[in-house]
Amino acid sequence: EAFVDRQKKMAKKRVMLLADDAARLRVVDENPQAILVSDTLPLRANLSVIENITVVLQFRTNSYLGEANDSAWRLLTQAGYTACSEQRDPDLTYEERFVTKLMRAIVLRPPVILIDRPAVLLADSNYPVFLNKLLLKLDANFDQCWILDYAWNAPLYNNRV
Repeated sequence: EAFVDRQKKMAKKRVMLLADDAARLRVVDENPQAILVSDTLPLRANLSVIENITVVLQFRTNSYLGEANDSAWRLLTQAGYTACSEQRDPDLTYEERFVTKLMRAIVLRPPVILIDRPAVLLADSNYPVFLNKLLLKLDANFDQCWILDYAWNAPLYNNRV
């Protein structure tokens, strides 16, 4: 039963190995309903991690500060990243910065989250393993998550995701 549950959870995650930048940009363009997690969408440097997540809910869904803060805190707790909640962008590790960007996407409950070129976002990390563990922790909070990576990185994903 645990194996079946894990298989269902992992069906929500899709790794798309693309030939080049044109193919990657085509996927982004063809999915306007998706929320992008990308190096081209920086965090607000003057805001803490929790504020970066909360501000998205406040402005996109008109949520009250307390409600938005509770949602952000719940996600950070599930991911295991509450320790960095008061830090600002310059003080974050690659993983903490990525988690914050992912949380900004998750709180909006889009039909699809696109993680664009995780090697750029998670430099010096074994990012397929990191993503797998993180997305399993957060599984109940998103519908679909597509990881956009290049075909030449396929060996990194073998037997790991």
